[in-house]
Amino acid sequence: MNGTINGFSYGAVTPVAGYLMAVLGSALGLRCVVRCVHYRQGWKPGWLALGSACIGCGIWTMHFIAMTGFQVEETSIRYDVALTVLSLAVAIAVVGVGVFIVGYRGAGVVALVTAGAVTGLGVAAMHYLGMYAMRLPGSIRYDTFTVAVSVAIAVGAAIAALWAAVSIRGFVSSLGASLVMGVAISGMHYTGMAAVSVHLHNTPARADGATPVSLLLPMLLGPVVFLVLASAVVMMDPLLLAGDTGGTPGTAPRDRSADAGPGYSAAFETAVRASKTSRAGAHSAERHPRPIWPPRPDGDVTDGHSAQR
Repeated sequence: MNGTINGFSYGAVTPVAGYLMAVLGSALGLRCVVRCVHYRQGWKPGWLALGSACIGCGIWTMHFIAMTGFQVEETSIRYDVALTVLSLAVAIAVVGVGVFIVGYRGAGVVALVTAGAVTGLGVAAMHYLGMYAMRLPGSIRYDTFTVAVSVAIAVGAAIAALWAAVSIRGFVSSLGASLVMGVAISGMHYTGMAAVSVHLHNTPARADGATPVSLLLPMLLGPVVFLVLASAVVMMDPLLLAGDTGGTPGTAPRDRSADAGPGYSAAFETAVRASKTSRAGAHSAERHPRPIWPPRPDGDVTDGHSAQR
């Protein structure tokens, strides 16, 4: 017997919430990559790792928020805990491979296609691994063509995202790219779900595993909290707040605030420069002293002393 699938059991709540989380993760990831590609200061591997984790968590969170709305009306669905956790690790790892490739190799055609293919295939693997974690009294089948379309969407979205990460610098441009990425990530997920059909057994047995409420909601809390904390880190970075003025990648003017620490301020550097200028003027005056005494009408003045006629 074929099961009746409902992918929107909570209406528009799950797709909208999933899309917003995908946009948030993508936006934070892009800003982290912009931070290390366009500005020389800071620990580059750290920013790339943070960006990878943000994008990976955003993709994974979108997937499983959407999965909470997936139901088979004739039976209940449970999830294997280990495989669900593994799918999160896969999402972060494969995104990290692509981000590190373009972070160090740039947006050349070979690097971009290689990184995009690895990341896109990894995102698709995360999606279908999460589907494989489902436990129900029946078998899940996939339409091959629709699966291929979903994988192609994942690869295309990954290439576009990685290109945007190293090519787009301004905040507004990054936000626009994140909105597009959210559409691509959600489109890949729901295309993959459209490939699913469920064949239920004639004698249903109780499926093992955790229910969506007991597993997915607590697991979603961790990535969501991480993304909120990452938002604070990105928003407090002075280069990302004040450095979005455009320019050629990698040639941004040197901002010494990242090297000087949290107590640094531009006003302080201006005062230091003014002090150096005044000291230079004082040294120049010492080398060429001005006369101490005014000239007398009956004599010449040489270095402040009268000379006899």
